[in-house]
Amino acid sequence: MTFKYSASDRALARVAYETLEPFHVLAYFSPEIKGACADTGLDFHGWYVGARGAPLGECDASVVAAAFFNFSPTVVTPGWDAAKAVGLDVVNARRYQMLDETLRPILGDRIGDPVLDELADRYAEKASTLPMGGRPLAAAWAASTPPPQPHVRLWHSIAIIREWRGDAHIAALVIAGLDRLEALVLHESPHPDPTLRRRALGKKLVMITRGWSEDDWEAAVDRLVARGLLERTDSGEAMTAAGGELYDHIEELTDDAAGAAWAGDPKSEELLSATKPFVKAVIDSGVLPGTKKK
Repeated sequence: MTFKYSASDRALARVAYETLEPFHVLAYFSPEIKGACADTGLDFHGWYVGARGAPLGECDASVVAAAFFNFSPTVVTPGWDAAKAVGLDVVNARRYQMLDETLRPILGDRIGDPVLDELADRYAEKASTLPMGGRPLAAAWAASTPPPQPHVRLWHSIAIIREWRGDAHIAALVIAGLDRLEALVLHESPHPDPTLRRRALGKKLVMITRGWSEDDWEAAVDRLVARGLLERTDSGEAMTAAGGELYDHIEELTDDAAGAAWAGDPKSEELLSATKPFVKAVIDSGVLPGTKKK
């Protein structure tokens, strides 16, 4: 197919994703989540669904499940109903409090850095120019009120751009004919190219956090094997050549769809570079999976 953006623009969109993602996902791996759950009376799924989905407002759980895509509706529905019972405004406020509590010790002296305010403004401005058609979760986040603290406001601005890319990624998965769990199974399976850098959580953690059972997983593997996208191995399952090609194509489609945020802006690389010290602080904190405190 013909892509809208050049290979270099798609590569820049990929660099942007890899640069910003650790700062965003801090919200879902923060050690302060336990306190937030205790304060709101929500379990992990109720907290995650309520906090991430709060900008969608008082909609039906099916809308949230559709927007999240790869989470099982069996955990989204009760989680969303519980969050609504607590109050989405309460969950939303407690989420920002949690992020403030998490980022302060991580950023240390950088908390007062005026660069944080500047970066938050620049990402918010970039987000305000993005086309939101077909991107419901990003549109909801873009319409939400940002928090006042510069370091948390930076997180909010980045969250809009992150969900904007994520909405496009879901569209690519749907076009590829993958259902909620098949997309997860394909992503977590070894790629034919072992040198390819990928973000994977591992089957066990994915099943726990997304609410899928072993039987669900195996049924999805069977469907992907039948399509020639996976093969069973002694250690589990792995992508076939066709599976690897589909995976690569989905990622390329996603990068192309995310190109509008970065292409044509001569300051994109400088913006990402200016953000890296704050992202590095998050990575060096050892809070995220696969990282160690430095």
